[in-house]
Amino acid sequence: MIVCIAEKPSVAKDIARIIGADKAHDGYMEGNGYQVTWTFGHLCCLKEPNDYTENWKHWSLAALPMIPPRFGIKLIDDQGIKKQFGVIEHLMQAADGIINCGDAGQEGELIQRWVMQKAGATCPVKRLWISSMTDEAIKEGFQQLKDQNQYQSLYLAGLSRAIGDWLLGMNATRLYTLKYGQSRQVLSIGRVQTPTLALIVNRQKEIDNFKSEPYWVLATIYRDTQFTATEGKYLNKEDGEKAFSTIEWKPFAVTDVQKKKGTEAPPHLYDLTSLQVDCNKKFSYSAETTLNLIQSLYEKKFTTYPRVDTQYLSDDIYPKCPTILNGLKDYFPIIQPIAGKKLPKSKKVFDTSKVTDHHAIIPTGVLARGLSDMEKNVYDLIARRFISVFYPDCKFSTTTVMGAVDKVEFKVSGKEILEPGWRNVYSKEEEKIDDDEAKKDDEERTLPAFTVGETGPHTPTLTEKWTTPPKYYTEATLLRAMETAGKFVEDDELRAALKENGIGRPSSRAGIIETLFKRHYIRRERKNLLATPTGIELIDTIHEKLLTSCELTGIWEKKLRDIEHQKYDPNQFVDELKVQITEIVNDVLRDNSNRHVAITTDEDLKKKIQKKKTTTLKADDSIIGKVCPKCGKGTIIKGNAAYGCSNWRNGCDFKLPFKK
Repeated sequence: MIVCIAEKPSVAKDIARIIGADKAHDGYMEGNGYQVTWTFGHLCCLKEPNDYTENWKHWSLAALPMIPPRFGIKLIDDQGIKKQFGVIEHLMQAADGIINCGDAGQEGELIQRWVMQKAGATCPVKRLWISSMTDEAIKEGFQQLKDQNQYQSLYLAGLSRAIGDWLLGMNATRLYTLKYGQSRQVLSIGRVQTPTLALIVNRQKEIDNFKSEPYWVLATIYRDTQFTATEGKYLNKEDGEKAFSTIEWKPFAVTDVQKKKGTEAPPHLYDLTSLQVDCNKKFSYSAETTLNLIQSLYEKKFTTYPRVDTQYLSDDIYPKCPTILNGLKDYFPIIQPIAGKKLPKSKKVFDTSKVTDHHAIIPTGVLARGLSDMEKNVYDLIARRFISVFYPDCKFSTTTVMGAVDKVEFKVSGKEILEPGWRNVYSKEEEKIDDDEAKKDDEERTLPAFTVGETGPHTPTLTEKWTTPPKYYTEATLLRAMETAGKFVEDDELRAALKENGIGRPSSRAGIIETLFKRHYIRRERKNLLATPTGIELIDTIHEKLLTSCELTGIWEKKLRDIEHQKYDPNQFVDELKVQITEIVNDVLRDNSNRHVAITTDEDLKKKIQKKKTTTLKADDSIIGKVCPKCGKGTIIKGNAAYGCSNWRNGCDFKLPFKK
């Protein structure tokens, strides 16, 4: 009998149906020479400190560092898990062969390997490796089963990650809780969560310490078009007024007109992080919510495997694309222009060298029905992105006009869409996924026809503006920063190059952010992520760069990927980590200060929210640069008669008149 083990009951039932195991038993299905059983995600975990020695049962600084001579695994203490494991163990010990049908990724490999080890399985093991849960993909996968040994390095990478997280998390959490805690809250430290928290805290400090300063911008209106002085901003009013007086009564002259044509390729397909970013920007979904939604779409067979970090498709997917497009019947109006034509095969879409275990997230072509509104939103993003990559590039013309009044130069630019190309897949509103996209409105305006040498009257203006602080992280911008080791990068190509040193894996980042909330290290204020006093003081207390550095943690991630690709020794990774943990423990134990980290409770957070609701802003310059209390997106700036929101172009009408 061949035993197939899937990661979830729903997946197991789909597999059982395809291979003919149609007789239901308690904890498994049987038929056609197969027994199909399942886990509930993780059934096993690494042993806890007290499982190794009595000395580690009680929290004590003297017992640190805790480094087991050999790591072991155990069943998670849950009656439902123990019952299901009993079924799995019975089936596996009598099996002629096993097919590992776990999720095709590092975590899925680890989950199933631990279960097989714990069950004492000794028979040959094959691996089902598929990127979607359609009937066709499952059938094809069973026809092309792999030898489990092909995925040994994937397992070793997952095991090394688990051991690394245990060594750092168990030791550093006990160390900081005992040394700096106040016996009322565990100070959780993690290989990924602590550098992520440091990003938020450091950004918040930048904002808190920011001093808004005035500057003046010289502009002029000529033929209903605003030109801005190329001199830039004036740091004092006198210089601006001097320039203003120089041009006030003199004619404006057009000195140069440049027109350039360009093209804009469709955006890249989605990986998990870019999908989470867009869902946060457009729908305000948290990273965890998006992950749950795309996982649901995958299990319902409507989209491909979600936990991916590539935005490319392998070349073997190209022949399947017409069939996938034909299955997207709800999108017929935007598919029709490319239907029946040979689809383009761009290197920006199809590049096998940039695909490892799985390709980018795309629709499967199965007609999507019975979706919740939230699932529809996520599916729509994926479907439109997939369709758009087969459309022509967008063609545009950029016009730059230079002008001068006396010796003061002015400039204006405009962008005209000549052929929308892939933009036809999206409505105008759908193109603007976040506030920054609004800047494109200015660039995409069509300018009047100007001629070099023409002159005429103009209306100059000198506008006072104020410098604004950096923006708080949102989940979207934090995910981007985690992906690129703290360097916020929007450019697709550069971001791809930095991914090698990102913090955490795409599948783990959502959980890390949620952990920071649960630990009361951060809180939400509309879309913004703010650190609590506990989060700030914890980062201030940590002086070991290893624990807070994005770059160093990114290097760890690179080593783990190298283990997966057989370029790095997993034993070396663990040995290096043991040395680092010992150094961290000794360094903290030498600290003779009497520092303590503040404790933030649920009650504290409720009071903070209530205080925020009832706080009245002062009508003076102290509020400049603060987050707008109305939209939560812009910052407060100073106008001629009132303080307002920098987000006014997008409809925020917050105003606070000056005190008289």
